Amino acid sequence: GEGEEEEVDHAGRLLLRVLHVSENPAPLTVQVSPTVKDVRPFIVGAVVRGMDLKPGNALRRFLTSQTKLHEDVCEKRTAATIATHDLQAVRGPLLYTARPPQDLKIVPLGRKEVKAKDLVRQLQLEAEEHRKQKKRQNLSGLHRYLHLLDGKDSYPCLVDADGDVISFPPITNSEKTKIQKTTSALFLEVTSATSLQTCKEVMDALVLKMAEINKYTLENKEDGSLSDPDADTVSGQPPDPRGSSGAEKAGSTPLVVEQVRVLDEDGHLKVVYPSKTDLGLAAPHVTVIR
Repeated sequence: GEGEEEEVDHAGRLLLRVLHVSENPAPLTVQVSPTVKDVRPFIVGAVVRGMDLKPGNALRRFLTSQTKLHEDVCEKRTAATIATHDLQAVRGPLLYTARPPQDLKIVPLGRKEVKAKDLVRQLQLEAEEHRKQKKRQNLSGLHRYLHLLDGKDSYPCLVDADGDVISFPPITNSEKTKIQKTTSALFLEVTSATSLQTCKEVMDALVLKMAEINKYTLENKEDGSLSDPDADTVSGQPPDPRGSSGAEKAGSTPLVVEQVRVLDEDGHLKVVYPSKTDLGLAAPHVTVIR
């Protein structure tokens, strides 16, 4: 009957629950320095809890979807850049600022600590080498985004409470906050030189994509979903007592999206995400619980 159809429809929905700043005992904040004004002024942040990246190719699917969003919605990172971090490794409050290339140090993903100036030079040399070998113009990976820094006296970066740079958009984020299979809570960051609205639209697309991936993971049992208990201990995370029984609750387990406030240098609110007008995803298969 009709009731049955409704039930099926509900089970097929993606659930997103928004946790307001007022409900959160320790909300993450990002303070914006005036120095980013002429470099890359716009930033939006969010925390997402409840991702399951352990089974099979879940982590790869997540990283691939991020690359695809960079190509499409972010217009090859020219409109906006996404960075995703393991929340457990993020020490707040965060500072979004700009530094001269010789003063900005970061441990890029898969590399040793380096000054931004040297990293950019290194990437330029790699790009040249790549061109010579391939005898063609199209570049791969990070090399494609170097031109976005042309003519800049300082580079944008996100700095944690320890003073470590965890993100250098649009080039790379840090090994310190790298996403792993054991990651279930993430800090998401979207920066743009274009507009705040662009950041919000990209963040909406990212959160929706994460909900889709999580639902797929929960509904399709893959090898490797029962992870080695030692793997969790190594990462400093206690094993999840719920194990991988999430598949039974597929469709009813919402991803929790925690609001993150972005403040100016005086502590006044610039933007909060998600606000009431965000995640109005106009997608019939999504239910946002506010």
